[in-house]
Amino acid sequence: MPDSRSSTPHSPGPRVGLFVTCLVDLMRPSVGFAAVTLLERAGCTVEVPEAQTCCGQPAFNSGDRRTAQDLARATIRAFEAFDYVVVPSGSCGGQIRHHYPELLADDPAWAPRARHVAARTYELVSFLADVLRVEDPGVRYDGVVTYHDSCSGLRELGIKEQPRRLLSKVEGLTLNELPSAEVCCGFGGTFCVKYPDISNRMVEAKTADIAATGADTLLAGDMGCLMNMAGKLKREGSPIKVRHVAEVLAGDTATPAIGEGG
Repeated sequence: MPDSRSSTPHSPGPRVGLFVTCLVDLMRPSVGFAAVTLLERAGCTVEVPEAQTCCGQPAFNSGDRRTAQDLARATIRAFEAFDYVVVPSGSCGGQIRHHYPELLADDPAWAPRARHVAARTYELVSFLADVLRVEDPGVRYDGVVTYHDSCSGLRELGIKEQPRRLLSKVEGLTLNELPSAEVCCGFGGTFCVKYPDISNRMVEAKTADIAATGADTLLAGDMGCLMNMAGKLKREGSPIKVRHVAEVLAGDTATPAIGEGG
């Protein structure tokens, strides 16, 4: 995703560094652009540092602390000058906010820098709802949606009611709650690679619950979960569309849903 700066460079709002994430950058750039739209509408000056790479979560979860530490230092260096770091992903946001201070706790040169960046890092929807106090995104979406709470966003960052609060203000949108909203979809980063059979059973149960809601669109805040569920729905021949919540909140319905051509 190319560097983006606010069209209102003299805005009195906060200067935000957008951490795009690997999956958004490589698989769904529209989520990054939707994030920029939402932040700029809320009065932020947004920049996307070109030096950013992976947050280091795959290495961290696999026990490769040295690689995770190197990636943490690179991320801190790229983002420490911003007022806030905003991430359209609960898992990457949780990695920076909760695990960077742990990773670099024994490095006297980097520990305070890790704490500084961690304290200013927020998942996108949480930042809009809790920090910027956005109440109404001012968009329309004609459809019935259901919402999946990703594990990291829910359990590490406390993201539950924030997306629902904003979605309740979207004109034309009806939210049918997913009975298993807080149950893992089976992605789990490297979990789906190490335990594919278990992962498949988990996502199979999830898609059955999604279909039972009668929703025509599935929303969530993490690309890993979304790609996993979209892939299963597609293989099952389901017509349910899958989108990142930022796309709906930004009013981006022209981009094909995840897993669709175009």
